[in-house]
Amino acid sequence: MLTATAKKLDQTINLLVLIDPTLLRAARQIYRAYCETHPNMVKRPTGVAVHQLTYRGNIIFSSKPVLLPQEYFVPLNQIESEPS
Repeated sequence: MLTATAKKLDQTINLLVLIDPTLLRAARQIYRAYCETHPNMVKRPTGVAVHQLTYRGNIIFSSKPVLLPQEYFVPLNQIESEPS
């Protein structure tokens, strides 16, 4: 169990992670396509794994995703945040 201070530190660290805007845009497009093709989704994904060179990606449902060397994980909270 995490203490309140540890939880706050974990949230602060999560906020400091900057994602390449191109990867974020690709993750948003992949997630949007998923939502359009699965409007009655039961399980909420945790994010999208995006290949850094091809910008192809996969919706991830696992809380601890296993990524290939060229993949980057974009969490759902950053995908759903307002575009900058």
